[in-house]
Amino acid sequence: MTLNWDNKRLWWALMALLLAAGMTWIDLSRVSVDLVAAVGGGPELPREGFAAPDLTLQTLDGETVTLSDLRGQAVLSNFWASWCPPCRNEMPAIQQVYEEYRDEGFTVLAVNSQEQETRVAAFAGELGLTFPILIDRDGRVFDDYRVAALPTTFFVDRAGVIRGVTTGGFLSRAFFESEIAPLLVADKGGE
Repeated sequence: MTLNWDNKRLWWALMALLLAAGMTWIDLSRVSVDLVAAVGGGPELPREGFAAPDLTLQTLDGETVTLSDLRGQAVLSNFWASWCPPCRNEMPAIQQVYEEYRDEGFTVLAVNSQEQETRVAAFAGELGLTFPILIDRDGRVFDDYRVAALPTTFFVDRAGVIRGVTTGGFLSRAFFESEIAPLLVADKGGE
């Protein structure tokens, strides 16, 4: 199909409309969950300034990882899927900051939801990922964290408190470093 100028404008207008609708849905879903939590109708939404919900999952290697056992470390918890292009695009930056800061008390927990382990392992191998890859087999942790879009990243300080939440991908190494640096400095002297 050949697009003429009128069809191109129509196509771009439709794409803009779809993007706006998607962003509105994400915003409204956050507002509704916040509202339900505020009136006592459900569990608190994981957000900045509050303790990160504890999680216990197995890695691809069968090791059990519990977030509360990582107190004293800064943690980047990234919720992702192998079929998600923005997830794929930001993983190399996450790997770079993991390699750079892991000796300073920083770790990454990459939480995958309900994909086959062989597919997840192939994805991790293809991208050379060395940080812990956790499998949320039943989607419970995704539900606990109210993940509505992929990727979603939580930046958790050494005391287990969420200091930042980012939804959406294509994030750069510089962005991750700007979020991680304060986590590494904070409370280091009080350990």
